[in-house]
Amino acid sequence: MKRIVVPLDASPVAESVLPVVADLARAGGGGIRLLRVEPLPNNCVDVDGRVVAYADQEMARLEAEGFDYLRSVATRLGGIHIESCVRFGDPLDEILKEADAFDADLIAVTTAGRSGLGRAVLGSVAERVFRKAETPVLLYRPSRADLA
Repeated sequence: MKRIVVPLDASPVAESVLPVVADLARAGGGGIRLLRVEPLPNNCVDVDGRVVAYADQEMARLEAEGFDYLRSVATRLGGIHIESCVRFGDPLDEILKEADAFDADLIAVTTAGRSGLGRAVLGSVAERVFRKAETPVLLYRPSRADLA
């Protein structure tokens, strides 16, 4: 694998795929693009309805926090070419756009492994990516040991 996109949401479940992806990147001499997708922010208002932060300020704050988080993840993946990206919008759309923009060979996402009614009602970003992506998708379901 030469170019792998890894969407992360700062959860241990999402990060559990990182050792697998790192091994793939090392074996293939490739790189990883870490991706953080945030919802488009609105103006922040106080209880009296006064704007305390405009949407563009909130977006800048979320972007800075996202890059800080992705940098901290990248430090754990030594010896691999790492790029980071923060996008805003619908997670499915932004993951697919980033895979296209990065010319990815693989999208690596984790799934919590819900089944039955929880999956039917809520679905998951991972499953939607798997169904919609033109790029191959690695669905990774972490074990309890991965999360310990």
